Amino acid sequence: MNSLFLSSPAGAAPRVWAVGALVRAVADALEARFNPVAVYGEVAAVTRAGSGHYYFTLKDDAGQIRCAMFRSAAALLEFQPREGDQVEVRGRIAVYEPRGDLQLVVQSMRRAGQGELFERFMRLKARLAAQGLFAPERKRAVPAMPRGIGLVTSPQAAALHDVLTALARRAPHVPVWLAPAAVQGAEAPEQLIAALQKLYDAARGGRLPIDLILLVRGGGSMEDLWAFNDEALVHAIVQSPVPVMTGVGHETDFTLADFAADVRAPTPTAAAELAAAPREGEIERLRARQAHIERALTRRLEREAQRLDTLAARLPHPAARAAGEHQRLAVLAARLTHALRLRALAEHAAAGQRALRWSRALRMPLAGHQARLDRLAERLPAAVGALLSGRRERLQRLDLRLSPLAPERVLARGYAWLEDAGSGLPVTHAAQARPGQSIVAHLSGGRAALQVTQVYPAASKDER
Repeated sequence: MNSLFLSSPAGAAPRVWAVGALVRAVADALEARFNPVAVYGEVAAVTRAGSGHYYFTLKDDAGQIRCAMFRSAAALLEFQPREGDQVEVRGRIAVYEPRGDLQLVVQSMRRAGQGELFERFMRLKARLAAQGLFAPERKRAVPAMPRGIGLVTSPQAAALHDVLTALARRAPHVPVWLAPAAVQGAEAPEQLIAALQKLYDAARGGRLPIDLILLVRGGGSMEDLWAFNDEALVHAIVQSPVPVMTGVGHETDFTLADFAADVRAPTPTAAAELAAAPREGEIERLRARQAHIERALTRRLEREAQRLDTLAARLPHPAARAAGEHQRLAVLAARLTHALRLRALAEHAAAGQRALRWSRALRMPLAGHQARLDRLAERLPAAVGALLSGRRERLQRLDLRLSPLAPERVLARGYAWLEDAGSGLPVTHAAQARPGQSIVAHLSGGRAALQVTQVYPAASKDER
C-alpha cells in the first residue's frame, strides 16, 4: 500500500522536507493514485483567458475543485462552457506547484446526461463529413437581393414571429412562403424533409421565385434539437436547388443541418437579417447609381456639343461657298465669251478681203480650226448647263448639312449665347463671369437679362 507519510521509528525525528520537494512528492502520489480521472459536476466561475485557456470550478453539493482546460483541448469543444452547465470531464489530477493548489487539468468535456447522444452525434458527423456533405467548396453564397424566400419552421414556434418581423422590417418587398413542419419529436425529420421538398419543387418548376430557403427553430436541449441531426434531413438539405440557411437554437448550438447548410446563422433572427439587406440601403445605392449615370450623360452631351461646335467652325459659311462657285462660273463665262469672240473674228476674217490673199495652204488649217470652233460652240452650252446644274445640287446638299448648325437652330436646341451687358463682349468661359455681373442671354425667340450670383468652377476628374 502506497502511503505518503510513513511512521518514523519510535523516538526518531520526522524528515524535514523542502517546500518544493514536498509539493512535488504530493503531486506524484496523487497522479499515481488517481490519474486518469473522470468527474461529473456543475461548472462555476468560468473564464476564458486571452491565450484561449479555460479556467473554472467544478462543484457539487459536497465539494469543489479548480479546473484548467488549455487551449489545445479547448479547441476541440463542440460547445462553450457556461455557468451552471452540468458536464462530464476527463483529465488528470495535478498540483500547481507555485501555489500548492490542487487542480484538475481537463483534457475533454461533454454535457452531462448527453454522453451517448453526443457520441452518436460525433459518429454521424464524421461519417457524413467523409461523404463530402460538409465540404466548404459545395457551399453557395446567399443572394444579395433574393426575389423570394422560402421558410421552413413550425407555425407555433416563436422563431416564425421573429423571422417574419425581421424580414418585414428590413425588406418588406421580398415575399416569404412558409412550408410548415414540426421541429421537435419523432415525426419532425420526415415533416421537415417534406416541407423542404415542396419548396424545392416550386423553385425548380418556376412556380415561385424562391432564391433562398431558411430552416429555423428556437433554442432547446440537445434532445429538443435532435431532429436537425437526422441523416436523411442532411441529404435533403444538400440536394437543394437554391442556397439553404439554417438558424437553429442559440449561438452555441450546432446541429448536422448547420454543417450541411450553405450558411449557418447563430439564431433565427440573425438568419432573417442575413437573408435580406435593408431596403433603405438598396434604395440609397440605386439613387447613387442614378446620379452617377446622369452625371456621365451630362458630361457626354457636353463633349458632343463641343465637338459639334468645333466641326461647325471648321466648315466654311454657305455664303462663302456660294461666292466661290459664282466666281468659278464667272471665269467659265469669260472663257465662253472669249471663245465666241474668236469665232466671230474668224468669221469676219473669212468674209474679209484678206481671205483672198491667203494661200490655199493657210486656208486649210483655218478651215480645220473653224470646224473645231463650231464643234466647241455646239458643246459649250450643254457643258456649261451640266456644270451649273451639278454645282447647284452640291450647294443644296451643303445647305442641308449646314442648316442644323445655323445659330438659330443651335439656340432652338436649348443653348444660349451670353454676352456682357456693358461691353457687349461674348462670355464663353466661367472665368469671364463674376458675381454681380449683368449678362444678356440670347435665346431662341428673344433675349433675357441675367445677373450672376455665384460662379461654380468645373469639377476636376477626381471629383467626378
